[in-house]
Amino acid sequence: MTGHGRKLLGQAMEPWMTHERIEINPEIMGGKPVIRGTRVPVEIVLRKLGAGMTVEAIVGDHPRLMLEDIRAAQAFAADYLADEALVYG
Repeated sequence: MTGHGRKLLGQAMEPWMTHERIEINPEIMGGKPVIRGTRVPVEIVLRKLGAGMTVEAIVGDHPRLMLEDIRAAQAFAADYLADEALVYG
């Protein structure tokens, strides 16, 4: 997903929101979104951040990742949620 020409809340998306660092391929991790060029799912990155891990600790666990990959995972999740209809119980 490149996001070129997409709009978010009526404004053009910033370049860091294009998800060029995120890949969705049915042949990799069952089609879950992963950091491009790795088998590290976006979900794992987000769960580690949510558990309080620092970016440095995450990169220590996954040395192929860079700060930009962590930010891309967060932006991907935010954009995904922005397009979802949330239901509260």
